[in-house]
Amino acid sequence: MTAALAEVTLALREALGEDRVRDGESERDLHGVDLSFHTPQRPDLVVYPRSAADVAQVLVVAGSRGIPVTPFGAGTSLEGHVIPVRGGISLDLTGLDRIVAIEPANLTATVQAGVTRLALQRAAGQHGLFFPVDPGADATLGGMAATNAAGTTTVRYGKMRANVLALEAVLPSGQVIRTGSRAAKTSAGYDLTGLLVGSEGTLAVITEVTVRLHAIPEHVVALRIPFPDVESACRTAAAVVAAGGGVSRIELLDAWCMAAVNAYSGTAYPEGPTLLVEAAGSADLVDADLALVLAIAGEEGATDVVHERDPDARTRLWQARHDVAHALASRFPGTKERTTDVCVPLTELAGAVHFARSEIERLGLEAGILGHAGDGNLHVAMQLPPEGSTAAEELVHNVVDDALARGGTCTGEHGVGLGKIGALEREHGDLISLMQAIRVSFDPNGIMNPGKVLPSTPRAADS
Repeated sequence: MTAALAEVTLALREALGEDRVRDGESERDLHGVDLSFHTPQRPDLVVYPRSAADVAQVLVVAGSRGIPVTPFGAGTSLEGHVIPVRGGISLDLTGLDRIVAIEPANLTATVQAGVTRLALQRAAGQHGLFFPVDPGADATLGGMAATNAAGTTTVRYGKMRANVLALEAVLPSGQVIRTGSRAAKTSAGYDLTGLLVGSEGTLAVITEVTVRLHAIPEHVVALRIPFPDVESACRTAAAVVAAGGGVSRIELLDAWCMAAVNAYSGTAYPEGPTLLVEAAGSADLVDADLALVLAIAGEEGATDVVHERDPDARTRLWQARHDVAHALASRFPGTKERTTDVCVPLTELAGAVHFARSEIERLGLEAGILGHAGDGNLHVAMQLPPEGSTAAEELVHNVVDDALARGGTCTGEHGVGLGKIGALEREHGDLISLMQAIRVSFDPNGIMNPGKVLPSTPRAADS
């Protein structure tokens, strides 16, 4: 332990208490990984704040001695966001777990950063409301805001940035700030809320969020629609959205994924390219939306459409979708999963999927393709040997370049983290210096989650 780190440890234990500043090996191991393929890296300390004031103390002490700080929530990120690549402090925010307020009349909830998605759903459900962003994992709301999380319902409700009205955050200086308001919209000044959402812990530590809630719909129906090929499934999704269909989910799974789902979940779904579609609202509106979907799907050769009206059947269907990662891992025991994502304009989705599958086969990889077809978000899930694969690196590089050539982006929801810094440079090379300047203005000492999002950012003192 360096002298600076020893001083920080002593100061934080005096300020927060011995039990909330820990350096045991198992605790450090737990906070040195996420769900990604990236190499684990232990922090030197794990600190457990219970308030924004505690977070401020940590940042002031760490900043005065140049110790890196990496915010940590549920550890479910997929691009190494919470891995402390330069050691220092892992700031575990799960102790900030209070639901501050649910306001049914305003359709809002205010929660601390450590509140999990399912905890909010349970609390909101008592008022006939729900929070719409569903990334699958039971992530914390602070982590979801920090990574601008999305999921199966984005086609209707948008990502986190569209659903966060206000934030409380702590700057690296220790200053506690509040951005936004509980009003439905604002035109007051720069959108600092939107800037902090998706900043991946590189600008500030989010400690509280105010989010939009929605009424639980009275009627919900899901469709399981097999297609003769994956391109026709993609064209159907694009046409449904273009025609104004008000569906709440349009998910794509290719034949490879459907086979893995059946083996893992004990289902007997047809093992071909499939769209999972859900519509919610009044019975008449749902019927109209699904009639549009069925008409378009029929023109693309869809057959054997199954309506899932029973709540338990719908739950099994969506659980199977969310369990795809586990299904793939189970199909190839002893392998390591690597998942990447890109997002393209809807009219380009069929071409992007075709290109990805061609590259998977050319490179001899075991991989499935799935995605949020209603917003053009394509995922490639690879099962690799534990030592990794140069072919996987080539695949990710090529899929990203193809997406950029189609007018898309290197990541639609997983974020940049560690794994896509080079891809971000290829996408926004002319803007990197501007992004670095913003980062330095927030974090002049370079302590906030260093090594993530941007190529090496100069500290203010070095510029």
